[in-house]
Amino acid sequence: MKKLIYPIIALFVIAADQLTKYFVRANMQPGDRIPVIGDWMSIYYVQNTGTAFSMFSGNRIVTVFLTSALIIFCIIFIVRELHEGYRLVPALFTLVAAGGVSNMIDRLSLGYVTDMISCGSFAVFNVADIGVTCGCVLTMIALLVLYRDEDKEA
Repeated sequence: MKKLIYPIIALFVIAADQLTKYFVRANMQPGDRIPVIGDWMSIYYVQNTGTAFSMFSGNRIVTVFLTSALIIFCIIFIVRELHEGYRLVPALFTLVAAGGVSNMIDRLSLGYVTDMISCGSFAVFNVADIGVTCGCVLTMIALLVLYRDEDKEA
């Protein structure tokens, strides 16, 4: 029953991401911008054919390959860590995998990823990107804390 949380986390991230993307595509045209917090934060509809920060833009084979590799790595890691009895890091990797899956849905069905959150001069991103970024950053913090505790025991 405890392992059910991982698919629930994944489904939540994917559903939230796909719903926000659908809303943007249904109500905006690429390039449209709706201010949310002055000039600093806005809903800005962008069709991103690349990966993070538009790297490999227009190269669908590379973006699909890189995303697939990320998803497979995360799933292998999650299964391995759950087998070892760990729960926190697999939950964080679930965020990463779910974000990758949701963006892959866009890449395969539309040929681009729908991005819509713009903050200052930072790259435009989406809910899936938030899952990937938070999962990665929190995993690094968790691993630093876990290894620090192991170093104290040694």
